[in-house]
Amino acid sequence: MYYLQLDPLLIIIAVVPALYLMVRVYKADRIEKEPIGYLVMLAVWGIVSTAVAVALETVGQYLIQPLGEGTLIYNIIMYFIVVGVSEEVSKYLLLKWRTWRSPNFNCTFDGLIYSVFVSLGFALWENIQYVIMYGFETAIVRAFTAIPGHASFAVFMGVWYGLAKRYDFMGETRKSRRCRRLAIIIPALFHGIYDFTATYTGLSLVFIAFIALMFFLAIRSVKSMSVHDKYIGTPMEEKELDNNLFNDL
Repeated sequence: MYYLQLDPLLIIIAVVPALYLMVRVYKADRIEKEPIGYLVMLAVWGIVSTAVAVALETVGQYLIQPLGEGTLIYNIIMYFIVVGVSEEVSKYLLLKWRTWRSPNFNCTFDGLIYSVFVSLGFALWENIQYVIMYGFETAIVRAFTAIPGHASFAVFMGVWYGLAKRYDFMGETRKSRRCRRLAIIIPALFHGIYDFTATYTGLSLVFIAFIALMFFLAIRSVKSMSVHDKYIGTPMEEKELDNNLFNDL
């Protein structure tokens, strides 16, 4: 049961958490700030990616209907693959299409910023829809769970995406591809765990512990990637790169 509320205050409440996190990540870029217009464009493409996700999820839901809605196997496939993979793949496709060959993508940390802006564009639009349908209480809950959740998934995607770009510049094609795969797999896994534990009331404590750990890892990753950021093309020993990669997650 839901209803539509077009209260401007609700729209503001729905939008502010995503904008706040965008600003926080933008400020963490210590070497070279990205063009504001470019980042706004990425957020808009994040909104566009919601349409791709809806299409993939619709097909996925249709395919798993024979498993029986609400069963354990149905929910596992639903949240980890149909939702988690569909949404993260949708974000990644728009992210890579709009940034991989951009001249602005000249630092490792840029990959994280781009990922966050695409993902929060996705989350912002999704949040507006939820808040309009379900009201003020939903807006408050999602401000502390779903919005920072999408930001966390984006951080994990961006860490590996930025490293993939550096490896690509170094001519390490296989390592770059591996990082790009992990840029989808890791956030999709976190996304699946988030949705699955949020669904069952008996897992409430697990859900709270999980999101606390996830937020901690995401914040630490942003700080670490910011501190170790370098221009792509700056010499960096592979051992140092690999160490930073594992320390950030």
